[in-house]
Amino acid sequence: MAETAQVGISAVPGATRKAPFYASLWVQVCAAIVVAVALGYFSPDRAVAMKPLGDAFIRLITMVVPLIVFCTVVSGIAGMQDMKKVGRVGGKALLYFEVVSTLALFIGLAVGNFSHPGAGFHVNAGSLDAKLVESYAGQAKAQSITDFLMHIIPVTAVDAFAKGDILQVLLVALLFGFALSMMGQRCKPLLLLMDTLTHAVFGVVNILMRFAPIGAFGAMAFTVGKYGIASLGPLVRLIGTFYVTSIIFVVIVLGAIALAAGFNVLRFLLYIKEEILLVLAVSSCEPVLPTLMAKLESLGCSKALVGLVVPTGYTFNTDGTSLYMTLAALFVAQATGTHLTLMQQLTIFSVAILTSKGASGVQGASFVALVGTLSVVPSIPVAGMALILGIDRFLSMFRALVNMIGNGVATLVIARWEKEFDAATLRRNLNP
Repeated sequence: MAETAQVGISAVPGATRKAPFYASLWVQVCAAIVVAVALGYFSPDRAVAMKPLGDAFIRLITMVVPLIVFCTVVSGIAGMQDMKKVGRVGGKALLYFEVVSTLALFIGLAVGNFSHPGAGFHVNAGSLDAKLVESYAGQAKAQSITDFLMHIIPVTAVDAFAKGDILQVLLVALLFGFALSMMGQRCKPLLLLMDTLTHAVFGVVNILMRFAPIGAFGAMAFTVGKYGIASLGPLVRLIGTFYVTSIIFVVIVLGAIALAAGFNVLRFLLYIKEEILLVLAVSSCEPVLPTLMAKLESLGCSKALVGLVVPTGYTFNTDGTSLYMTLAALFVAQATGTHLTLMQQLTIFSVAILTSKGASGVQGASFVALVGTLSVVPSIPVAGMALILGIDRFLSMFRALVNMIGNGVATLVIARWEKEFDAATLRRNLNP
């Protein structure tokens, strides 16, 4: 476990040896973001042209994610030997995910009622371009609960890897891991091969992470150049409310959970600062999955638990998405002058518990899920979603960030519950 984690951590230049501050990945990414914002502001056309740099980096990282998930889960479960323990860990993880993400939905609803971010807009829904939302509405209706459950099962095992669907890869890995665990000593050569392959894949991640500043530059330059800082003006209240709510959720809610588990969430955030900057730049948490898993192993969590909890959390532990959905739903209602009764708000809350997970795997998943949620309350004009379509990229930065941080905290908490955790290693890494 320690060796694999070290390989992942070495993706950060200077992590294993002293080096000039400018050689650190977080410094390079931070500098790239500053330059990207400046380029987007002063030369929007050139900034938009930088989009392929960000897209290419994301594709390079997501290219190896299925292999990492498969190898980590298979070798971890096969080495655990206790299938009851695997089931217990998975059950606890799903319970934790559901409780915390539901709490996030409630907080978003409470903040929306308290701050009224859409008040004063007085938008006539008939004047909005409903065509902008039509394609998202079609995707939302096409993704029922049954579709979601069927989507977990790939057509073939190879198809799961070809599509890069984390949940499908996880299912294949779980079945393969269970099968190997029942083979006993006969599976040792295969496990050795799997461990070697894991090291090789993390080696690839190490190479690719050196291009992170370029990817961050391309993604952030496109965002600022395409949408423009000035375009945020009328909707800055919603963005500010969501950002502040996200920060409060991480510091207070996740902070209290972390404290109960025996660690300081602020020190944890400092420990994953490279991942935080990268998620903010690319507005996605998938590219940091490999290094997040490696860092959690280095903090003392067992390899098997990390491999099981983190990939599952990427689908089911949607704290940031949950905060966004209820808050944005109230914003649309308030901006279009739609009064919502308590029962209608509870309906949105109840439906969002399902749709926040049900749109997984769809491009623009959170926006699609919100469109699907609003469609159950006819009094809210779905066309009102056009109001926030232009700023969704800025909202997605913190959505993805809270999702990623939530998964990291969840893994440490569940590892503590299961005693798959080395407290001394955690203290040594978080208190250098």
